[in-house]
Amino acid sequence: MKIICPKSNLLSGVQIVSKAVPSKTTMSILECILIDVRRDDITLIANDMELGIETKIKGTIVEKGMIALDAKIFLEIVRKLPENDVTIETDDSLKTTITCEKARFNIIGKSGEDFSCLPAIEKNDSVVVSQFTLKEVIRQTIFSIADNDNNKMMTGELFEIREDNLKVVSLDGHRISIRNIKLKNFYEDKKAVIPGKTLNEIGKILSGDVDKNVSIFFTDRHVVFEFDNTMVVSRLIEGEYFRIDQMLSSDYETKIKINKKEFLNCIDRATLLVKEGDKKPIIITIKDNGMELKINSTVGSMNEEIDIKKSGKDIMIGFNPKFLIDALKVIDDEEIYVYMVNPKAPCFIRDAGESYIYLILPVNFTTVS
Repeated sequence: MKIICPKSNLLSGVQIVSKAVPSKTTMSILECILIDVRRDDITLIANDMELGIETKIKGTIVEKGMIALDAKIFLEIVRKLPENDVTIETDDSLKTTITCEKARFNIIGKSGEDFSCLPAIEKNDSVVVSQFTLKEVIRQTIFSIADNDNNKMMTGELFEIREDNLKVVSLDGHRISIRNIKLKNFYEDKKAVIPGKTLNEIGKILSGDVDKNVSIFFTDRHVVFEFDNTMVVSRLIEGEYFRIDQMLSSDYETKIKINKKEFLNCIDRATLLVKEGDKKPIIITIKDNGMELKINSTVGSMNEEIDIKKSGKDIMIGFNPKFLIDALKVIDDEEIYVYMVNPKAPCFIRDAGESYIYLILPVNFTTVS
């Protein structure tokens, strides 16, 4: 095998597929990136058996073939090569020579025949969204998936399609994030739970271009994302997702309208007094047209008032400040509406059209004057 391609193309491709290389595995072949030039294009593939990424790069094929190279070493070599054309050549003993200008590396590869290629997925009836939309949806929901495997379902996100609406849901037992997206076309109903790891990596790869689309294909066990010259294949999390509809009550006793940036900055300031690992709630007292935020910790205390527009009852309620910050950071609206029922019921941050809904459970607290 022998190929020649610009360093920029090669580096971009290697960085994309590297996201599917496992950090720990007992199968050394999975620590590799496959360079496959058996056909008329240069294809790079990585696969950890749960997530697989394939991307095509532009270059010249001098001699066809394939080789699997250690991903970590290969990426570091390519990253540090001069900005010029790179030649990759292998011989029958799997010795691989990588040259660029006067730099020359010799490494031993593995047979491409041993590499686990991506599963063949039947691609029917794709759901199409813009790269910008998908990247934003992931950013606005991914923070509230669970980061451990105690409940596998919580480590993924629900993608539910009904007619021309895409609903994306994530939760971790303390909060729920929901985004509703209007699609350009109508589709058959679909429901799938996609691993958070997959969505995280896709979010990093997507350009976020409004004019470029992503085609999403669903099967019973897999989901496929196709965009630019890249294909991402992921296993789905099997099982029934949580029934959250009964938690999404529209009842409230207190409703406030508040400047999002002021609210976020105030909570951010309050957390300066909270040491990492401390679980100190921020206590919010709402009266008339004012909101007081108070926090007490071993370091000190802080309180601040913000102007709001309120309807309904006065309320005192406590929250984990991180959960509020995470939600507020991803909302683009200048002013937001917060709905509360009582100090023990979930609070909702949502817009009028419910394109986003953030549900956050309050925490118990003892008042300190």
